Amino acid sequence: MVMRSDYEPGEYVRHIHAPDWGLGQVQSAIGSRVTVMFENAGKVVIDTATVTLDRVDLRKLPPGTTF
Repeated sequence: MVMRSDYEPGEYVRHIHAPDWGLGQVQSAIGSRVTVMFENAGKVVIDTATVTLDRVDLRKLPPGTTF
């Protein structure tokens, strides 16, 4: 049985304890294991049972924001 994740592939997130990693896009999410491709850290597998990711709504970012 595959556990449902709180995150969906394609979502954008930030790691709250590693802001220098930049914006990340969720690549896969199975249960609490989420694989994210971050701008400055590359591909990272995160256990969301122990690490909080902030969702980023790209539509709410100020105009001209670049990544």
